[in-house]
Amino acid sequence: MELLKKWLGHPEELYNLVRFKMGGYKTVMPKMDQTTINASSLTPVVYLQDSLSDSLRVCYQYLKQTSRSYAAVIQVLDGELRHVACIFYLIIRALDTVEDDMTINLETKISMLQNFHSYLYQPDWRFMDSNEKHKQVLEDFPTISLEFRKLGKNYRDVIADICHRMGLGMAEFLEKNVESKKEWDKKKPHGVGELCVLANNRVFQLGRREELRESNQYLASNIVTVMATATLLACYNNQQVFRGVVKIRKGQAVTLMMDATNIQAVKAIMYKHMEEFYQKIPSTDPSSRRTQQIITCIRSMTSPGEALVSQTHYSPIYLSCLMLLTALSWHYLSMVSKADEEYMQTGEN
Repeated sequence: MELLKKWLGHPEELYNLVRFKMGGYKTVMPKMDQTTINASSLTPVVYLQDSLSDSLRVCYQYLKQTSRSYAAVIQVLDGELRHVACIFYLIIRALDTVEDDMTINLETKISMLQNFHSYLYQPDWRFMDSNEKHKQVLEDFPTISLEFRKLGKNYRDVIADICHRMGLGMAEFLEKNVESKKEWDKKKPHGVGELCVLANNRVFQLGRREELRESNQYLASNIVTVMATATLLACYNNQQVFRGVVKIRKGQAVTLMMDATNIQAVKAIMYKHMEEFYQKIPSTDPSSRRTQQIITCIRSMTSPGEALVSQTHYSPIYLSCLMLLTALSWHYLSMVSKADEEYMQTGEN
């Protein structure tokens, strides 16, 4: 019943979910012509295995295990840049796993974070004492670092530089107590979040120099952007972030992927997210006025001028009615079938 309520509340997501699984992903991910969709996770499974080395194939497997959504998004990128994005993500995931692991001795952790960039060039370096969920990226780091060393020098330099700067920022954050919002802003968000954005921009710029198709790069950026704002919206003023993992709905993710195909659509999606965000700002929050100013600024920059027309082309109320009718029909047929079986059993007796 709870599942039915969930889909009735967002019927267009169910429609897009089914469409995506049935092949609709090909309209937004042309690079996936030779892929299929894993039925349980909606993760694209690449069948170009003959062109992948054993170690690169393992890296893509780790990518799907640690971030199914990112694994799907990078499929829009051309071959080499897709591999770069995969390896870069796994390296940052490994670095982040070290920082998040509270069972690692502080002195050991700080040393690892400060020197993590050097491990990229140490073929045998691995860490076997992590207790984090994604510890496999540390235990089998030689496989990841091997593929890193196969990348072009320009890519290697960017990734190693970002890894070094992020590691230093993480270590500094662990060594000092944060006593003000200003210090928090300086150490955590700018030390990690902005470096990730910078790294992606630099990698994409290198990709354009290599004459890869820019449209695919922009499409990947579009999808990542709208998913990020949707996740931020889900986490904001949500106490569940202190109790467990908060993620956007699977159907919501698919809908965003299928809708964010051009800049106007992206602006419309972000504007909608900011409208919802604004409504969630509590008046009792000391930062509410500043938050409202930021959201208002974003809304002014993303105002699309006209509403986004979803690619489903179906009104949510019609989809809700259709789903409810389907549920009632299934329930009715089940009752009829059960009554028929009881009747047959009575006749036999």
